[in-house]
Amino acid sequence: MIKLDINGRTLNTDASPDMPLLWLLRDEMGLVGTKYGCGAGLCGSCTVHIGDDAVRSCVTPISAVVGKKVTTLEHLENDKLGAQVQAAWVAANVPQCGYCQGGQVMSAVALLKAKPNPTDDDIDQAMSGNICRCGTYTRIRAAIKTVATQRGAKA
Repeated sequence: MIKLDINGRTLNTDASPDMPLLWLLRDEMGLVGTKYGCGAGLCGSCTVHIGDDAVRSCVTPISAVVGKKVTTLEHLENDKLGAQVQAAWVAANVPQCGYCQGGQVMSAVALLKAKPNPTDDDIDQAMSGNICRCGTYTRIRAAIKTVATQRGAKA
């Protein structure tokens, strides 16, 4: 039995330790905000947080997250910064088809936790592993900058 911390809840699973975290989240837990895209960690649609780091769940085995805190998009609204990023996403009309957006939001939150006032280069670097087939990169940058500005105004 493997014990995991997912979205603040303890989960005991008898899944194979080699199973990708993505399959556990989607198939066993019904957390479908984490999407399957490429299956090789290249597109970013499966991004979750392990601790405060953005990680590709399609290439992360369950065994790699034992004893670590895993957060998915479904739990992000419970995080003040996560809620701010989601609101900025909507205000900037970022989502088009929406498929990549969960991973995009997760990467943006991880960036803003690490660098509250990111430069354009910081944004480009942090978001480079997230592919948006609809091409909303300009809106994504604007949403991230909006949150950084809002948070700076409150400091």
